[in-house]
Parts: sequence; structure tokens; C-alpha cells
Amino acid sequence: MAAPVARGECSEAALAAALADVPELARLLELDPYLKPFALDFQRRYKKFNETLNNIGENEGGIDKFSRGYESFGVHRCADGGLYCKEWAPGAEGVFLTGDFNDWNPFSYPYKKLDYGKWELYIPPKQNKSQLVPHGSKLKVVIRSKSGEILYRISPWAKYVTREGENVNYDWIHWDPEHPYKFKHSRPKKPRGVRIYESHVGISSYEGKIASYKHFTYNVLPRIKDLGYNCIQMMAIMEHAYYASFGYQITSFFAASSRYGTPEELKELVDTAHSMGITVLLDVVHSHASKNSEDGLNMFDGTDSCYFHSGPRGNHDLWDSRLIYSSWEVLRFLLSNIRWWLEEYGFDGFRFDGVTSMLYHHHGMGQAFSGDYHEYFGLQVDEDALIYLMLANHLVHTLYPDSITVAEDVSGMPALCSPISQGGVGFDYRLAMAIPDKWIQLLKEFKDEDWNMGNIVYTLTNRRYLEKCIAYAESHDQALVGDKTLAFWLMDAEMYTNMSVLTPFTPVIDRGIQLHKMIRLITHALGGEGYLNFMGNEFGHPEWLDFPRKGNNESYHYARRQFHLTDDDLLRYKFLNNFDRDMNKLEERCGWLSAPQAYVSEKHEGNKIIAFERAGLVFIFNFHPSKSYTDYRVGTTLPGKFRIVLDTDAAEYGGHQRLDHSTEFFSQPFKHNERPCSLLVYIPNRVGLILQNVDMPN
Repeated sequence: MAAPVARGECSEAALAAALADVPELARLLELDPYLKPFALDFQRRYKKFNETLNNIGENEGGIDKFSRGYESFGVHRCADGGLYCKEWAPGAEGVFLTGDFNDWNPFSYPYKKLDYGKWELYIPPKQNKSQLVPHGSKLKVVIRSKSGEILYRISPWAKYVTREGENVNYDWIHWDPEHPYKFKHSRPKKPRGVRIYESHVGISSYEGKIASYKHFTYNVLPRIKDLGYNCIQMMAIMEHAYYASFGYQITSFFAASSRYGTPEELKELVDTAHSMGITVLLDVVHSHASKNSEDGLNMFDGTDSCYFHSGPRGNHDLWDSRLIYSSWEVLRFLLSNIRWWLEEYGFDGFRFDGVTSMLYHHHGMGQAFSGDYHEYFGLQVDEDALIYLMLANHLVHTLYPDSITVAEDVSGMPALCSPISQGGVGFDYRLAMAIPDKWIQLLKEFKDEDWNMGNIVYTLTNRRYLEKCIAYAESHDQALVGDKTLAFWLMDAEMYTNMSVLTPFTPVIDRGIQLHKMIRLITHALGGEGYLNFMGNEFGHPEWLDFPRKGNNESYHYARRQFHLTDDDLLRYKFLNNFDRDMNKLEERCGWLSAPQAYVSEKHEGNKIIAFERAGLVFIFNFHPSKSYTDYRVGTTLPGKFRIVLDTDAAEYGGHQRLDHSTEFFSQPFKHNERPCSLLVYIPNRVGLILQNVDMPN
């Protein structure tokens, strides 16, 4: 982080009071003394978090009970075969349930009004004790607004919605199967180093159609396991009416998207991943919601303030969506939503989307975030949203201590990934969002010989001490149409003509394949405490991602992943795929992601060499486009014998096989670059390699 500009120091008495109120604030301030002037902000946040938690305890019987809203809200079968229904609609004059069970009579089943804007309804069973509303029935909540308007709505707590045929709007389907899916496998333990495969079920087939949960389970999960990823991040699972929104305009928060299949099939997917030892994260979108009212949360009770801020504060102008308000019932809704995905579907944690937008009233729009600490405190911070995130992290880690939470935050908010007991927000990881931008900037704006080694190292290592980061060379953002993947920046049109092993190795394809591997390896090894890859990018997927929409005549041609390309022995995609697999499996064996941050001993601008040590391994990268070096001296802390354990130039990775893996390198007690020992290594141009001390135990 850039050195922050401090505001006036808080008084000794005020600092002492803050330290007394926040149990481990002293530890946070010890790690980052520049935060001392902001001790009162951490004190206020922590006290507000505790106050909210205590209020939940006093008024709701605790967060455990409070976060089970889905057990009473919505529509539920009772033990006697009857139906219990409950909604929160503070702006409604009347609430009714209708559906095909009562021939769509809008007013025959009125809800009874309760306190605090809640409404409830009990429908007794039929005389023969059979259900009046069987599984698969279509339902609607009918709202009579204060203006007298009659509105047909989907319950915010609906568990399954689907769209039939050419219908524009989704239908609410009562999901209550006679034989619900039963999980067979226990959750995996939290990985020591998380390697995330960012996944989208719908695009996971090579066919031009929406792929299914079943397809992903039986065709993609085995690939992910083989590639050495131990975690999947599932995108676009929460129901969204507009497929091209990539899952970021949520309409039904408790419903798993029906376009891929049934809830039971999603449960099977998660369970199967668990059987492979794979952790499954949900991409949860609590930062905003779709503006849809017919099949979304917007205007649920006829007012614009039910689940959202009223007026301009409730709109996100850039995303054309609604902003969720942190009222008591919305807090219940969101925390229950978190718990629902953990309990009902067996997810192991979350990647929280749009955290920057949540943290600030300005939503990060037009903000450069220079690193001045004043940007992270004060009136621009939306402390309601911040407290919600603290509560969400508290709930997740209390329910399942091995759960993982990841924040998508571009601002660099201090203590976002520090424990709540320190005054932090409690996330396990944040995405290192500057890294992919750096790689694309280098490929767009600089010749290879002009790449700045120091700047690359700075970007890869610039993270807050003891706040973990997920590093990535590219994610779904870079795959979308309008941008380019790294493979496209590197090889562009030649990917369509020169990726066959039967064609000559052109300079463009050669450079592209070698740099693709080097960029991934240095990002994996130096950039964080976790690693992420978007599906298909591991083998240099040859096309961008574009969902069916009016602008492309509703085509599915680019909304797919061509995994079959890696299975074709005559294509060079297999080389990148092989490298990605072996890189991940070496990390599994050596554990550099869970090791302390690397010590960088060299970043030589003229030679284009970067060298560093992590987890007892020596990493060496030669980014020079043409110069190779014989007997290049590299510093190390370890004496003894070394061997190459990974080499981007190996033949099986599409390299030129210039390094002999049987060669043994011996380090000597010859000080070099502040390291007590050093060894001499041959380093070809455009190569990344890893040396392991064979005298050390694995």
C-alpha cells in the first residue's frame, strides 16, 4: 500500500478507550501503526457491530434463530398437511395468496396483518389430509397497495422460479418434493492454499446452448479435479431473469437458477464436488438487485422502500439496479439468505460481489483510491453495509469454521480481511484486482523488452501484511466481449490458424504460449495466498465470452467453453492445460500459497530477471525476449543440492526443452543479493523455472 497520510492523532484517553472496547485492536495497530489516528473509527464500527448483535439477541433470540427466516417466511408445509405463509410487506394494505390451487382467485386467501409490517396465513389441509398446494404448483402473492392498485408478486423467499416458453416473466413454483436430495458426503476441510476454479454452469458445454447442473457434475468436475484445483467458485447461481447479466442482477435470492436444472441437481453437484475433496463457494450478490418488480424484489409491496433505500440512495446509476437497505427485516433477509445457501445446498463459503460498492456511499464510482487512509474512513463509508458484512462473516464462520469468504474490493479498505476482534470486517481473502490490470497494461502498452521488472514485482507483492489475497492473472472480467483474455492479447487471430502442432511454430504463437505460462506461474507463486482461474482460460480459450442478447441476435456461439480443444492431441491448447495442471499439483505438494510471503532477491531491469524464494523453493523468471544466460548467479538461503521441479520450457508444455531436469545445482556459501548462499543456473530466454532443494524433506 502507498504510505498513508495521517490525520491528527487521537488523544491518549480516546485511544485507551478504543483499545478497551475492541479486544484485539492493539494487534491491528501494531501491524499497521498508520491506523492509529483512525482508532475511533474501528471502535465505533466494532461497538455498532456488537450493539446490532446484542439487539438481535434481545429481540430475536440470537443470530442463530434470526438467520433462519427461510423457515417461516415464504410458503411452508405444516405437519398436519396445511400450509403456513408469511411475508413482510410494510407498505401493503392487503396481502393474499393465489395460484392454480384456487383457480387464480386473487382474494380468497387473505393474510392476517401482524406487527412491524408482517403478514401471515394458515391454509388447512383438505379433508382427506392431502395438500391443498402440492409440489410444482404455481403461486403468486397478491398485494393491494395503499393507492388501491392490485399487484401480483413472487415471494422474496421463493425457493424455485422458472420461465416457460416465450414468457418474459418468471413463475413462482412451489418446491416441496416428496424425496428431497440427501447429501452423502461430508464437507472438505478448508484447504491450506486455496486454488479456485471460477465456474459458470451455463457456459460449461462446447455446444451453443445453456448447459445443465448435470452436465457440469459429470463432465466438468472431473476436469477441475484433474487440473489440481481444490475450490470452485460458482457464478450466476442465484436466480437472475436476464441471462446476459452474468448472474449479477438477482431477481430471486433464495432460488437456484432453474435454467440449469432443479435445486436437487445443484445439491448433487455440490455433493459430488465434496466427494472429490473440492470446496464449493457461491458468488453471492448482496450489493444490489435487479430493478424487476414482476419477478424481482423491487416495489414488492407497492413502495420503493420495502427492501431498498427510498429515492436516489436506493439506485445504482452505473449498474441500473436497486441498492439493498439495511433495515431490520432486510438484515434478517440477507443473513437468512447466507445461511440458506450454506445449509440447504451445502456451499462452503462465498465470494461477495461488489464489496467496494457496498462499503462507500459513492460506490467507488469516480474514485481512484490513492491509498490515502482518509479515503477509507469518515462520512463516505456506508457503515450500515459494513456492519452487515461483519455480521455475515461472523455468521458464516460461527456456523462453519472451515468456511471461506472472499471480498471483491478494489479500494484496498484496511482491515477488510482482519478478524472482527481486531475491528476488521472478517473476510478470509480479498481479490488482488490490480494484478490482471497490470498484465493487460503490459501487453497493451509496452514492448517485451520494456517491461519493468520492479513494477511487476511491486504489483504482485503490494498487499497488506497478514491480510490474505487471491491472486489471478485474469478472471471472467477479462474474458467478456469488449475485453480480451491474455491468450487473445498474446496471440490474437493466429489462435485460429496456427494452434495446430502440424503448422510451424510461428513467433507469435511461440511468444504467446511461453508468456502465458510465465504470467500464470509468477502470479500463482508471488501474487497472494490463494489463486484463481476462470474456466477455460487455463488452456488459452480461443474465444471471448458473450451471452445471447439483442446485439448478437441472441446467439449462444460465444456463451460456451470449448474444453474438447484440450483433448485434441493435434492442437497446442493441450500444452497450456498440462502446465496449469502440473503447476497446481506442485503447489499442492510444496504449499507455497500457505507459506509466508516470498523474499524477492532480484528484479534486474537489464537482464529482465526476477528471482525469489518461497516455501523452500527458488523461483527464477527470465522475461527477456531474446537473451539467455549461462551460469547466472541466483541467491538462496539454503545450502545443498537443487533440482528443477517445474519448467515452462519443457516439451510437454509446448516449450523448447532447453533445460535438462537431471542436472543438479549446488548452492555455495557465496553471498549474493543479500542471501547467504547462491547457485549458478542456466536460464534460457522467456522461461520460468522452480528449483527445489533435494536435501530438504518435501
